[in-house]
Amino acid sequence: MSRTPPRDPARLKPATRLVHAGRDPSAQHGFVNTPIYRGSTVLYPTYDDIQHRRGRYNYGTSATPTMDALTAAWTEVAGAAGTVVTPSGLAALTVALMASVSAGDHLLVTDSAYRPTRQFCDGVLARFGVAVEYYDPTLGAGIAGLMRENTRAVLVEAPGSQSFEMQDVPAIAEVVHARGGTVIMDNTWATPLLFPPHERGVDIAVEAGTKYLSGGSDLLIGLTSANRKHFPAVRRTFDHFAMCAGPEDIFLALRGLRTMPLRLKEHGRQGLAMARWLQARPEVLRVLHPGLPEDPGHAIWRRDFSGASGLFGVILKPVPEVAVAAMLDGLDLFGMGFSWGGFESLVIPFDCAPYRTATRWAPGGPALRFHIGLEDIEDLKADLEAGFARLRAAAG
Repeated sequence: MSRTPPRDPARLKPATRLVHAGRDPSAQHGFVNTPIYRGSTVLYPTYDDIQHRRGRYNYGTSATPTMDALTAAWTEVAGAAGTVVTPSGLAALTVALMASVSAGDHLLVTDSAYRPTRQFCDGVLARFGVAVEYYDPTLGAGIAGLMRENTRAVLVEAPGSQSFEMQDVPAIAEVVHARGGTVIMDNTWATPLLFPPHERGVDIAVEAGTKYLSGGSDLLIGLTSANRKHFPAVRRTFDHFAMCAGPEDIFLALRGLRTMPLRLKEHGRQGLAMARWLQARPEVLRVLHPGLPEDPGHAIWRRDFSGASGLFGVILKPVPEVAVAAMLDGLDLFGMGFSWGGFESLVIPFDCAPYRTATRWAPGGPALRFHIGLEDIEDLKADLEAGFARLRAAAG
């Protein structure tokens, strides 16, 4: 006898819900997972059916059983009214923005936003007549002073990409909603497991499932979830662009969903332990991690978040660039590459100064972004210990 989904998922803890959400073995001949449905054409049995579009599915770009399984699961986990799945995190964010602003509108974007987000805002939205303005991510309710009559949306990201400033999302949402605006959030760092966006006042939440949902560094996928008021616009925009993810990627995302709580918990535990270890290093000026009590955003993080992921920043004490290169080039376990959220540890150098416009980025030394993977933490420390020795030697 095949099993049906739990009758009352709301009573279940998040980890249990992630195991069962979006699955219906009774509809799959008892098989645990929804299979991969590939296809474009959906056949209708009669003339009358196709004339009136009767049937759950009508074309491969709009929905498939595989896509429905993921959107249903993510909607439940995020506490949303609905979700669409896109080919990347950036695609998910463009759907959210295009659903929220039109020509002549004013859009406020945190100065700490993911750089490709800025490129879309400055290169596409501005070209179509949207006035884009960047703001200090630490403003909180003070964002009221930047809002205009035509401010339609405010984009937040907490913590900020690379620079890791925390934002007071509930305070911003209260101000924006009082003036009839929409709050959009890039929630990739935390996922809904650590920060439930729609409970905190976010109207449209964006996740790069490429990161922790995947967990394997082997797929590109994005999710845009929205509350009841805003989901119709999100869905219309998604349909207008036919911005659908591939069926194999959706299947891999569903597979990653089932183990995400365990992986995210371990990433967070190891990341915080490594952040504390780095904080004590003589080569380090400071660590950018909201989970550290010394971090300026720690109080907001403790109030609004239930944990941390494995991504954080480090500011080194001033050394020549050749010394940083010597440190990074010899690492065995930390790869140098973009993205994060996979099982492997990563590090990249970064500099926000060239593209910040509302705030000044002057950290006082070279900046590195770390993602702590699932390797043994003592091995990771040993790899960095050897890297710091190379840095000191090259610095003279």
